[in-house]
Order: sequence, then C-alpha cells, then structure tokens
Amino acid sequence: MRYVHFSPDGHQRLLGVLQGSTITSLGHATLEELLASGTNLTAYAKAGIVKGTEYSADTVRWLPPLARPGKIVCVGLNYADHTKESHFEPQSYPTLFPRFDSSLIGHLAPMIRPLVSDSLDYEGEMAVILGAGGRHIPKERALEYVAGYSVFNDGSVREYQFKAPQWTVGKNFDGTGAFGPTFVTADELPAGGAGLKLETRLNGKVVQAANTSDLVFDVATLIAIISEAITLAPGDVIVTGTPAGVGWAKEPKLIMRDGDVCEVEIEGLGVLKNTVQDEKPAD
Repeated sequence: MRYVHFSPDGHQRLLGVLQGSTITSLGHATLEELLASGTNLTAYAKAGIVKGTEYSADTVRWLPPLARPGKIVCVGLNYADHTKESHFEPQSYPTLFPRFDSSLIGHLAPMIRPLVSDSLDYEGEMAVILGAGGRHIPKERALEYVAGYSVFNDGSVREYQFKAPQWTVGKNFDGTGAFGPTFVTADELPAGGAGLKLETRLNGKVVQAANTSDLVFDVATLIAIISEAITLAPGDVIVTGTPAGVGWAKEPKLIMRDGDVCEVEIEGLGVLKNTVQDEKPAD
C-alpha cells in the first residue's frame, strides 16, 4: 500500500492511499497513531478505500508521510563512495545524528535556502519507518520491525554542518528535510529495501546514482546497532545515508540556488520533488 499525508484544502490534514493519480481519504488518523496501535496497514487501507472520498493527486498539498515522528535518526557516510569523496576514513561504526520534525517538508513544498549561509546541498536517501520498537533488537529479526519505506532529501547547510565536529545544526535548518511523497508498506519492496535504484537530479541533470544494496550498514544492521543504545518505537524514522555526488564534494562546488528544482527518485518508492526558495527576511 502507498500511504500519503495530504491537505485537500489547505486546512484539513488527512491520511490517504495513493492509487495511480487518485488519493482516497482515510480520514484524520495519522500513520503515527496507526503504527503505535499496531494496526494492520494493508487491511486498514483496503477497508477505507471502499468508503473514502477521492481527490486528484494533482490538486492536493502534499505533507510529510509522518506528521511528527518520535525520532528521526540519520546515518552519515553510509555509502563507501560518499565516504571517499568526503575525505573521511571508512567507518567501522555508523555515524548517527538526529533530525527534528521542525525541519521537515513534504513533496512539492519549497526547500528553504537560509539567509545566513550560501551552502545548501542535496542528499538523496532512503528512509525506513518502524512499525515496532524496543531495545537490543537482534539483527536477524530486525526487518520484522520495519513498517515501510519512503524517500528523503537530507538538505544540508554545509557551512553550519562543519562549524563543529558534530553535524546537528547544519542538518536541521527549518524547511530543509524533504520527506515523501509516499509511505510504501514493506511488503511491496525487497527485504530491507535492498536492490533499489536511487537517483538525485538537480534541474533535470543526474547528480547522484546508486543502489540501496551499496549501503555500508544495511537496514537490519542499523536497527540492531541503534537499539543497543536507544529504545526505538513505532513511527521512528531511520534515514539511511546518501551516495557520492553531493554538491559540496564537486569542484567547483555545486550549491543549490533559488529556483533550482531537486528530485530524488528511488525505485518502487516514487519521486520526491522540491523547488529551492530563498528564505525571506523577517519584516
């Protein structure tokens, strides 16, 4: 099933199922609520489609698939080619940092280039959404905890990312974390989201091309390692890392500008598209 979170009129926030170019509303429940209650998402969607109101996908406002994830754990340097282009040593333990929901935007929403820095970069990534949680989750069972997958653009303000040894500020500017357009249930994809083509395009030009099988730490490994320290919960998100081709590593550097269009496409998950917009000064 392909779930979406959307607004048909700029006021209501609805959950729906995408079929082709039609969204069928499932009402005001959120994915977070359904995941927390252990709802069977496939059965819930099938029941709702029978009686739901239909909308054209071309006329709605797309919202991040999860309104307020409990935790967003991002993984850095999780493709060997990106580690190399970033001049870091290969990692024996994943580089982890948080994202906050205040940074999230949906499909087709503007990605905000901040006033204070001229270094907004793209990072196309696969996101994993958990349907169950716990501590010390064994790797061999970790994929049982995955509810589904989505697309993420981990927009990074590089100047701020590298002001200090930890990256949190540069990864959390408002309006830089694009998420969506859909949440695809795990049963529709290969185990662990492996073997999916990932491509990032800037103004129609391919700037990143990879396969999710190239992750240094695969999905099951990430869940097991993170849960050694942190209690994971239904609705938590793990953003699995970006491959080579980021703008900051290019010479000359490729920095996103006002009006640029960035698309991240992952096989089986869809295309996440956002236009860059300069932050407007406060009145």
